[in-house]
Formats: sequence, structure tokens, C-alpha cells
Amino acid sequence: MSQPPVFDAAFARQFEELLRWRRDVRRFKRDPLPAELIEALLAQTKLSPSVGHSQPGRWIPVADPAQRAAVQESFGHCNADALSSYEGERAALYARLKLEGLREAPMQFAVFCDHGTARGHGLGRRTMPEMLDYSVVAAITQFWLSARIHGLGVGWVSILDPDEIAKALKTPLDWKLIAYLCIGWPEEECDEPELVRAGWERS
Repeated sequence: MSQPPVFDAAFARQFEELLRWRRDVRRFKRDPLPAELIEALLAQTKLSPSVGHSQPGRWIPVADPAQRAAVQESFGHCNADALSSYEGERAALYARLKLEGLREAPMQFAVFCDHGTARGHGLGRRTMPEMLDYSVVAAITQFWLSARIHGLGVGWVSILDPDEIAKALKTPLDWKLIAYLCIGWPEEECDEPELVRAGWERS
């Protein structure tokens, strides 16, 4: 059995900086990304914890213009619905926020949880079936941090209708949308959340 590595204080400080600089990115350069880098990041998601070693995450690249248009359309009306739920200054601030990078991000993934997977033989999810979804979230977090190490930005777009995205991508009925991710080189670097800078909680 191999010896575990020793993570020293310098590494711990760097890891804390990585967490601090992870940030949700919405403003991307349009430059294409190296395919081998994306492949390596996806391979690393297999190292994340998954209940019963079920590996239920299904990462679907979204590059087809018609599919991307469907995603943008879903965001458009979902965002309009969200805006209508606010009033006054809060509504005005919401309208100014940039909440996605769907038109700019060169790489986009719809990440699903396969609820029909037989892998893992149900271990650990009989009493807590939501552990399948949590396993996919863990893999996304690991992907996000690994991407940031290489200078990539990731944005998680949640203002979407999951049924519309599943229909546009023609996914199996027992797949559940967990995340829609925009990935690319960020236009700007900042260790403060954009919503904090915009004053979303202060207003």
C-alpha cells in the first residue's frame, strides 16, 4: 500500500486561496479551450465521492447551435419570470445583473444525474435516494476547483426550466438535470462574488 502524501502548511494556504478565487464566472472570453484539458478535468471528476461508487453523473456537451438557442430561450423566459417577482429598486438591480454567459462561453455542459443507473447496486441510497444527486454535485465542485487551477472560469446557470433543457437535449426520462455549466477563460479575475460587488444583499 502506498504512503499518503503530506499536505504542508504552504499547500493548505494555496488551497484556501483556490477556494477564495473559485467564484461563479459569467463573463467569458470566446477563445476555444484545449480539448485535452477538458478531457482531463472530466476524468478527474471520477475521483469525487459517489454513493455506492455509482458514478451517476452524465456530462452532456452542448455545442449544437439549435440546442444552445433552446437553452438561451429557456433562460430568457425564466429570467423574465424571476424579474417579475421583484419590485422597485430590487427589480431594477436584478435587471442589471449578468446572470449567465450562455452566448460567450465556448464550452457548455448540461450535467444530469442518472436515476436509473444500476451501478452501485443501490448501496447507500435506499434510505436517502437524494445521495445520487449529491454525488453529482460533488463531482461538479471537484470539476470547478480543478478548472480554476488551470485558470478556467465556470458559471453555474440555474435560471432554466429543467424539462425544457432535457427536451432540447433528448435525454432519457430518468435523467435529472443538476447543473448547466458555462466554461471558458474569464474576462476578469476577482476574489469577491459578483453579487456582493453588485450590492444584491445590501439593497
